[in-house]
Amino acid sequence: MIGLLKGQLVYSEPPALLILEVNGVGYEVEVPTSVFFELPEINRSLTLIIHHLVREDASILYGFRSYSQRQLFRSLLKVNGIGAKSALAVLSTMSSAEFSQVIYDQDITAITRVPGVGKKTAQRLIIEMKDKVDVSGLSSDQISGSPSRLGQHGEAISALQALGFKPQDARQMVTAIAKDNPDLAVEEIVRRCLQQKGGA
Repeated sequence: MIGLLKGQLVYSEPPALLILEVNGVGYEVEVPTSVFFELPEINRSLTLIIHHLVREDASILYGFRSYSQRQLFRSLLKVNGIGAKSALAVLSTMSSAEFSQVIYDQDITAITRVPGVGKKTAQRLIIEMKDKVDVSGLSSDQISGSPSRLGQHGEAISALQALGFKPQDARQMVTAIAKDNPDLAVEEIVRRCLQQKGGA
């Protein structure tokens, strides 16, 4: 089984496919959308942590930038009703830390914003993942049960995506604004993001 690939990035096709050349062999690798925002230029070196899925009709490589990303992907695959496509969608929509937070907070609304994940699947994710997520990186306020702001920030991110922003760009802008102003309403967050981009 392939666990890691290090080679040259020779092709990328958002939102999910790239080709990594290793010793003259080109490997097609499917990755979360977030990985595309960390890629080097074409023909530059790239290392990916790999999950190798072998089926009767296919051998598929899934690539990640960290072992924690891959571990979350593997944990998601064990949840009934979650396939590789849905697991990639989760990792494309939120970071590992954000996912840990929404599971800890049992935030069904935030999870259902993941493409292809409905309410029943979100409930199943919370039940099956609550003892598996890593909460070590969460703040003491979050662990003690303070209301999560991620759901509200997720609404702002979704609103920006509806306006044409890329998911990663929207997340970065919302995170930057919310860092200094954690209690802003969704509308105000969106307005400030648009101002930054000259849209308002």
